[in-house]
Amino acid sequence: MAEIREVVQLGHPLLRTKAQDVENIRDQRIQTLVDDLIATVGQANGVGIAAPQVAEACRLFIVASRPNPRYPNAPTMDATAMINPKILAHSTEVVKGWEGCLSIPGIRGLVPRYQAIEVEYSDRNGKLQKQELTDFVARIFQHELDHLDGIVFLDRLESTLDIVTEQEYQKQFVAAG
Repeated sequence: MAEIREVVQLGHPLLRTKAQDVENIRDQRIQTLVDDLIATVGQANGVGIAAPQVAEACRLFIVASRPNPRYPNAPTMDATAMINPKILAHSTEVVKGWEGCLSIPGIRGLVPRYQAIEVEYSDRNGKLQKQELTDFVARIFQHELDHLDGIVFLDRLESTLDIVTEQEYQKQFVAAG
């Protein structure tokens, strides 16, 4: 039975620590962590979550894009565990988009990210996957990968003018359509 984990908040030391590679993907502790992360991101209306956000210092995150109150226009995909992920190549095009973070509640930032990336990761069965991600899903991957390197989205902002509260974001960008 998957457990909803507490999401650590900005200021927790693990959010600023480089996570360690997962050595044994089939280990029951890792498989349980995958299930717990999927349950936690769903319950929190997130579109992604990284292991360091639940105080686990391993290179594992979930990408779970789907429309929800925080991201009403998100594309729908199955929740996918990405273990020991890497970006192999990226577009030259960088696009700014609004991001929030379960570990930094109440704030959104306009973050520049690569529009398209080619990625590699192991799935929860240990099988190596390669794929190209674009737009919003590429943004999620890059955001979560940053968590594995001790980086939060605020570190990527070009200006403090690119920050709004969640309430103002909902008023200006969601309600306006």
